Amino acid sequence: MSFWSGIFRHHRRDANAATRRLYARVELAHTCVDFGAAVSFLIGSILFFFESLQTLATWLFTIGSVLFLMKPSLKLWREVQLYRMGQTKTLAERAE
Repeated sequence: MSFWSGIFRHHRRDANAATRRLYARVELAHTCVDFGAAVSFLIGSILFFFESLQTLATWLFTIGSVLFLMKPSLKLWREVQLYRMGQTKTLAERAE
């Protein structure tokens, strides 16, 4: 099975304890990043009401944008790791 046809398969997350642990950790990180982005945008929006704080507000919007960019990156990284964890035969052949 090629990489792209094997990625994002839901059965991979429940394959064993290591895959369940990886899935849970990335979901927790994804939630924290999501929350951080929301807080950054909320505080940035409030700060825009004060002209003297608009530079800080702009930085918070930039930070929120970076955090939103991290969300799909985390999920893609997780799926690549789960795919690799399921390729034990390939890994064993490389070790020989």
